Amino acid sequence: GTVLAQIAATVLDTPVENVRIDIGSSDLPDAPLAGGSSGTASWGWSVHKAATALLRQLSERTGPLPAEGLTVLADTEEETSTQSPYARHAFGAHFAEVAVDSRTGEVRVRRMLGVFAAGRILNSRTARSQFTGGMTMGIGMALTEGSTMDPVFGDFTESDLASYHVPVFADVPQIEVHWIDEEDPHLNPMGSKGIGEIGIVGAAAAVGNAVRHATGVRLRNLPLTPDTLLPYLL
Repeated sequence: GTVLAQIAATVLDTPVENVRIDIGSSDLPDAPLAGGSSGTASWGWSVHKAATALLRQLSERTGPLPAEGLTVLADTEEETSTQSPYARHAFGAHFAEVAVDSRTGEVRVRRMLGVFAAGRILNSRTARSQFTGGMTMGIGMALTEGSTMDPVFGDFTESDLASYHVPVFADVPQIEVHWIDEEDPHLNPMGSKGIGEIGIVGAAAAVGNAVRHATGVRLRNLPLTPDTLLPYLL
């Protein structure tokens, strides 16, 4: 909601405090979920289009505004149905330093760095938080998060946080995030790209490579729990 308000405010050249965003209400039409790194890009495009149309209406009016105000509706069905000849992927590089206990097989991440090219960053505070959160999830993917299927009941046996282990504060080291100022003219009107998943998958790969560098052991399955590493360290 914060970024969508910023998009509208930028187009309308008004303080963001003048913009109210209503989302998550059953009174509104169906909308895509905030997943697949598509939330801001898909919703923001519609907001940008509607705000641009509203600005055009305001500039063309000569009389007073109606008491009920002006209403503009916009969707991006036409734009998104057109196949673009250009890729719209974000890019990133992850770096990790780990320590491996040769007696127990325990892996500890000491520090991480992520550098990204994700189009125009619309909100540096929320983007940094999302990148950091993704890298934290990457630590869990690499070291702790594993699930098994019960062959009798056909469901996952790990059904709570006592059995499905996610990183906690003590597991998360110093995480540093940077991005480059990327200008890509072949995107949506905001010039933004998805930044959700890119913080996760590269982080797990970097941890795996660091474990390989520390131990000489190349394991192809995650998570790298002590029981999987220890047989190669004895």
